[in-house]
Amino acid sequence: MGAVNKEIFDQALTLPVDARVRLIEKLLGSLNVPTQKDVDELWAREAERRVLQIEKKEVDLVSGEEVFAEIRKKHRG
Repeated sequence: MGAVNKEIFDQALTLPVDARVRLIEKLLGSLNVPTQKDVDELWAREAERRVLQIEKKEVDLVSGEEVFAEIRKKHRG
């Protein structure tokens, strides 16, 4: 870590917790990655899509017992 980066980091650590949280949020936002809100919305949409598929009988449902039995069989060797 360069001297300037260390100085900025050390200064950031002296900020009150709420200011550090805002700084973290701004830094994460600058990375252009999805926010938790974005992720939650995407999962909600996916869940709704899957429910519709089930209601329209577009997918075959498999019981959890069958899924785990297949996993155990596959990894038994």
